[in-house]
Amino acid sequence: MVHIKSVEQPDEITAITLKIMHSLPAWFSPLEDIEKKAITHREYPFFVAFDGDVPIGFVALKIHNQYTADIFNLGVLEQYHRNGIGRRLLEAAERYCAGNGYLYLTVKTLDSSAEYEPYERTRAFYQNMGFVPLEVFTTFWNEENPCLFMAKWLGDRNNNV
Repeated sequence: MVHIKSVEQPDEITAITLKIMHSLPAWFSPLEDIEKKAITHREYPFFVAFDGDVPIGFVALKIHNQYTADIFNLGVLEQYHRNGIGRRLLEAAERYCAGNGYLYLTVKTLDSSAEYEPYERTRAFYQNMGFVPLEVFTTFWNEENPCLFMAKWLGDRNNNV
């Protein structure tokens, strides 16, 4: 049975990040980037999908300011794709954001101009979850990997803007 929970123990966050990101080379590379993110995730709200006691997906949220949180990384083991795990992780992230008064949830992903099939599915997932494309940054990562910046308005969460 799959369940989602917040994980706060730093070593557990690192181990889960490494396991899942290493299992998804079409989405996450190079190795040194994965290792850096496994440490960076320790500083962020981190939610994990477990199948029993086995981690099968995670989402790490970077808090930008009192209004905005960012999906810094989200990964689900490929054999669990199309089973609602990503949706449930994103819903957990949105509940966290709502409970903490954030108005926007953002994400950066590979733009369609890069023509890379795995990220076609990623963009479709975010659009199906209510994210809208805002801008493409052609040199955010590098020219071969244009960054699509997307956002979702979460509604008034008790913040006065």
